This record gives sequence, structure tokens and C-alpha cells, in this order.
Amino acid sequence: MTDVVNAAVCLKAGGVIAHATEGVWGLACDPFNREAVDRILTIKGREAAKGMLLIGASSHAFENAMNAMEPDARARVEASWPGHVTWLLPGDAYPQSIRGQYRTVACRVPDHSQAREIAAAFGGPIVSTSLNRAGELPVLQYAQAQALFDTEVDLVVPGQTAGYTGASAIIGLDGTVVREASR
Repeated sequence: MTDVVNAAVCLKAGGVIAHATEGVWGLACDPFNREAVDRILTIKGREAAKGMLLIGASSHAFENAMNAMEPDARARVEASWPGHVTWLLPGDAYPQSIRGQYRTVACRVPDHSQAREIAAAFGGPIVSTSLNRAGELPVLQYAQAQALFDTEVDLVVPGQTAGYTGASAIIGLDGTVVREASR
């Protein structure tokens, strides 16, 4: 099996994986599997109230949220993907464990082919939050991911980042920039 297929099989079985994204490594799981989401929160030492970021293979992965948007907002979002831009979309279709204290959910179609392929093989959006413990810098390389998290995740997917220097921008549908992109 390929690395992407192995990752998807692991996610479908309720596992947690580490994988490369645009600028940092991420922790991923099925957003509808509460045990897997809780494992990520524990690994990171992250508060559930902060919510989780989702990635998908295309905008179709977020169709429920996209259908709830005004056409001009939907066009802006779709024009930015794939890209290093995360949008805060209507979150009604996602569990509280993903939304945290918010009514929205952070969604991205990443500018990273392997990350998109993993989401496509999984068959829907996946949690993809930075691979680091709260207060620590995110992991940037495969060897670092293996050394620091190999015993805490079910699979570290071989790969490399797409060359960005950090996390994606996060933007609200009203245009409010919540987080600037690292370049």
C-alpha cells in the first residue's frame, strides 16, 4: 500500500496520524471520531474550546458549509483554494469537539498535494492541526516528527512540507484576518 492509502486506512480505523502540510507538520484524524479528536487534544495539551482546523481534498469536502454561504463569499473562498488560506465557515455540520466555543469551523484545501490526497483517500475532511504541544514550536521536518511523536501517533506519514515557513492565514467570511500567513 502507498503512504497515502496507509494514512487513509489508519484514519478510517480511528487512528491519529502525523503528516506534512504547506509549512508545518500536522496531526490528523476523523473529525467525527470523538476518541481520535480527544487523543489529538491530549497529545497537544490543547483546550477543546479552541476548536480544530479541517482540511479537505477540494471545496466539495465542505459542501454543507459552502451551501450555507452567500454566493460571493463562496466564490472568494473557492478562488483561494488550494492555498495557504484557512476560512472560518459555518460550523453547523460539525460536532462541538471540532467547533470548540465557536459557531464556525476553520477549513482549508491545502496547497500541499499529499495532504489533499490523504483527505481524498479518507473520503472527506480531516482534522489537521499543527504537530506540536501547546506553547511549543510546530514540527517542520519528517525526522523531527518521528523523533518527537512516533510513540504518540499511529502513523507518521513520510513526506515534507511545501516550503512555506509556517501556518496558514485564517480569515473570517467578513474579511477579518484572524491570523496572518507565514511565508
